[in-house]
Amino acid sequence: METCLEVPQGSYQLQRLPLRKLELLQAWDAADCYLLEHLAGAAPPLNTSIVILNDSFGALGVALHDYSPLASSDSYLSQQSSRHNLVLNGLAAEQLTLLSSLETPAGEIDYLLIKVPKTLALLEYQLLCLRPLLRPDSKVIVAGMVKNLPASVWKLLERLIGPTTTSLAVKKARLIFAQLDPAIPLPDNPYPSSYILENSAYRIYNHANVFSRDSLDIGSRFLLQHLPNNPDYHDFIDLGCGNGVIGLMLAAKQPQARLTFVDESYMALASARQNFTAALAERTADFVLDDCLSSFAPAAADCIICNPPFHQQHTIGDHIAWQMFKQAYRVLRPGGELRVIGNRHLNYPASLKKLYGNCQVLAGNDKFVIMRALKR
Repeated sequence: METCLEVPQGSYQLQRLPLRKLELLQAWDAADCYLLEHLAGAAPPLNTSIVILNDSFGALGVALHDYSPLASSDSYLSQQSSRHNLVLNGLAAEQLTLLSSLETPAGEIDYLLIKVPKTLALLEYQLLCLRPLLRPDSKVIVAGMVKNLPASVWKLLERLIGPTTTSLAVKKARLIFAQLDPAIPLPDNPYPSSYILENSAYRIYNHANVFSRDSLDIGSRFLLQHLPNNPDYHDFIDLGCGNGVIGLMLAAKQPQARLTFVDESYMALASARQNFTAALAERTADFVLDDCLSSFAPAAADCIICNPPFHQQHTIGDHIAWQMFKQAYRVLRPGGELRVIGNRHLNYPASLKKLYGNCQVLAGNDKFVIMRALKR
């Protein structure tokens, strides 16, 4: 796979994280190139204040390092990729300031460069937070592949920022230019949203980039009916925890349980922390921002529960599930259990049997399967 990005700003080596031996995907797309070519033509002075949103693997931040831009992302893995690619190109960490999605830049913004996120609510949240930092002469440029630019993106920009114009499509990529209209009223930020968890008194809070923000998703509902109930299990990990509802309910039902919530999304982990604290104020738990279980010591858990995502940003694949399964084996104690829920069409039972030497299907319906693999 091509790892050398050639753009007007220079030539850069870029890699996706996590590193894989047979990587089939590159660390940038045509929308990154289109945006960088446009900026080269605009030639803003080096003292221009540039803020980048949702730079998947650091292509924009690395290429624009001369401007010392700010880059905001909800993804820990994206930020790690940016750091990795700065080092790969011999650039100083100070040439790119990384902010989490829950942090707001200080000062006015000259150029706001946005890669369209998978979740439109995240874009809405970002625009609401950053609009007060824009001036009428600020440049707002949204870049994306045409397939990832539904009409709702234009509507959102026009509702929160102002009039838009659009570039021609080049290599299936497009740029959207938005002009700030200060007369447009700035609505209240609706995030985090919340709902009352069914069959409980718990209010569940969800930041903008959390899956199924308005109600319990059907997969979690099914998994809640089949939680592990082994009194010998004490240390649990809710891996890819999202808003933490699985770990929360497990802790509520099992007083002996010590919970660790893990996710690579800043917003997911913040939601899980808020939900656990609000529901079980007398209990303690750990909240870890991580690329799956990369930072965990071996033999640290009795039981790991996960619902593996099968997409990374806009890319679909099973590599995250494989990473979760492999790392869970290392982190489990002998006799420990990995409990997994997955869509029925995904061949997780075969993967688990290959890695663990065993896999038991505990329950299933027309959409999901719940499995258990034991570390022997």
